[in-house]
Amino acid sequence: MTIITISRGSYSKGKEVAEKVADRLGYECLSREVILDASDHYHIPEIKLIKAIHDAPSILERFGHNKSRFMAYYQSVLSRRVQKDNVVYHGLAGHLLLKDIPHVLNVRIYADLMDRVDNEMEREKIPRREAERLILKDDEERRKWTQSLYGVDPWNSFLYDMILRIHKFAVNDAVEFICNAATMEQLKTTPESQQKIDDLVLASQIKADLIESQSDIAVTSDYGNVVIYTKADKWAARKLKDMAKNLTDKNKDIRSLEVQHKRPIPSNAV
Repeated sequence: MTIITISRGSYSKGKEVAEKVADRLGYECLSREVILDASDHYHIPEIKLIKAIHDAPSILERFGHNKSRFMAYYQSVLSRRVQKDNVVYHGLAGHLLLKDIPHVLNVRIYADLMDRVDNEMEREKIPRREAERLILKDDEERRKWTQSLYGVDPWNSFLYDMILRIHKFAVNDAVEFICNAATMEQLKTTPESQQKIDDLVLASQIKADLIESQSDIAVTSDYGNVVIYTKADKWAARKLKDMAKNLTDKNKDIRSLEVQHKRPIPSNAV
């Protein structure tokens, strides 16, 4: 089948769309569960993980290398949770963390600003001007967050396969469009596309296992042939090779593993 990621702003009804799509297709619906899983698996307090991956760039910078470490943990958990397909994910940066997987449908949900303001006013019991200020501030912080971590603008339409505006189209219309697209032939899982996500799972896991000791790394996997890239000095690179050998001995999915020192990092690396 397929994996669906839904990117959304606050009060855009993206969560409602995601839940209805999952219910109609019989898929698992994921969002905060990934944070809880990452917190449990890597023994990090949930509140610390949430701050590291959700707060504005000015706050993220205080985490230093921990920012990259937490994101590596998050990507490892997310890729493993969606590995077997039939998932709707409406959490953090799914369209970026699961990039280049052919059977992933990336959707962006927009909503009319005034509709969002009305929802904020009703929920928080605040004046219209204050509600609009808070929503615009949240939008800008989300935008800066994505730009600071991935160097892309989340409002760039080229990041998505489908963009839907909840205003002229209602929530149920959006659900209909997404469900129809998800069943199209070109989004069905093939052996080749499944291999891509299996490789993503392996590369993400290896990065998560190593990043606490060596923060400046990137990892690729091609049919289980793993390459670790580092810009560290030669001593650190040798230490990394020793650690990598231990991983090879423990992980049966690794067919081969090498460390590349100060080589160009491929665009598909995690």
